[in-house]
Amino acid sequence: MPHISLPEGYPGIRSLFMYSPVTAAPMNNLVQVLLHDEATSTLTPGERELIATYTSHLNTCKYCANTHGAIAQYQLGNNPVLVSQVRVNPDTADISDKMKALLKIAAKVQLDGKNVLAADIDFARQQGATDKEIHDTVLIAAAFCMYNRYVDGLATWAPDDPAVYDAIGRQRAAQGYMTAPFIVK
Repeated sequence: MPHISLPEGYPGIRSLFMYSPVTAAPMNNLVQVLLHDEATSTLTPGERELIATYTSHLNTCKYCANTHGAIAQYQLGNNPVLVSQVRVNPDTADISDKMKALLKIAAKVQLDGKNVLAADIDFARQQGATDKEIHDTVLIAAAFCMYNRYVDGLATWAPDDPAVYDAIGRQRAAQGYMTAPFIVK
């Protein structure tokens, strides 16, 4: 049960966005730029969604991990196995060495930004990551720590039905984050 009175039928952050449209606008704009817009990063939208998924998984944020995992699945050619591999162990997942290095950085940011060391950045560069990709990884991980804490700190509703996340994932992968909120009926 949510800690505050939220609109029914809207899972996770969507209910919070309905509750407070004034804060929803900049938060939606940020996630649109961070994860969906093609021209803002050299990482693909699917790779950026994997960073959000992995960070949310580490934060045990059920709603965000499942939602962004479903979006990543669709952004990466409808590949749920790859998303599952990343959640379980990015080091053994079928992703590039560059993505493995970036996810290590994301995991350190998730714990505490000060855990990211020069050696982590150097290693990511050795694996082919650009400064922009390192920047984007840190920003996505930091932003998702905020989003995860927002969602869980107010005890929003996180559906148990995987089909709900699948539908959200399909919609957001195709349309981005500036479309109407998803409602579960």
